[in-house]
Amino acid sequence: MRKWLTTHRSTILYTVLLAILLFLIRWLELRFIVISYALEFYIGGIAILFTALGIWLALKLSRPKINTVVVEKEIYLPRPPSFTINEKELEKTGLSSRELEVLQLMAEGLSNQEIAAKLYVSLSTIKTHSSKVLEKMDVRRRTQAIDKAKKLNIIP
Repeated sequence: MRKWLTTHRSTILYTVLLAILLFLIRWLELRFIVISYALEFYIGGIAILFTALGIWLALKLSRPKINTVVVEKEIYLPRPPSFTINEKELEKTGLSSRELEVLQLMAEGLSNQEIAAKLYVSLSTIKTHSSKVLEKMDVRRRTQAIDKAKKLNIIP
């Protein structure tokens, strides 16, 4: 490597000097162009600035100013006036008339305490009836029992 550097030292030196000289000439030429055509550079810069401003303003003005808001609202349809209990499904579930009455009151949204007061029985009796309804309907929650009963046409 050293031998190669010593033999080609003058070539490398001339190459580096020519590169520096070329850089200086280009720099002076560019400087001359900038000085000679300074007005054109300023006009071009202003044109680019106003073009960018025009594009930005056009995009801003062309956007719709109306925001669309989607509102989902639950609509309750009135129950059909005539409801007939599906006796066949009622027999399959094995619900007694009192359990059916408790299920209907559950569907109205009454609590156990309110059902007990309405039927003139104790709270523990209503709890027993509720657990029997859930057991016979093969569900875990009151809402599931009500949903299943409505699907089977046992309650309106």
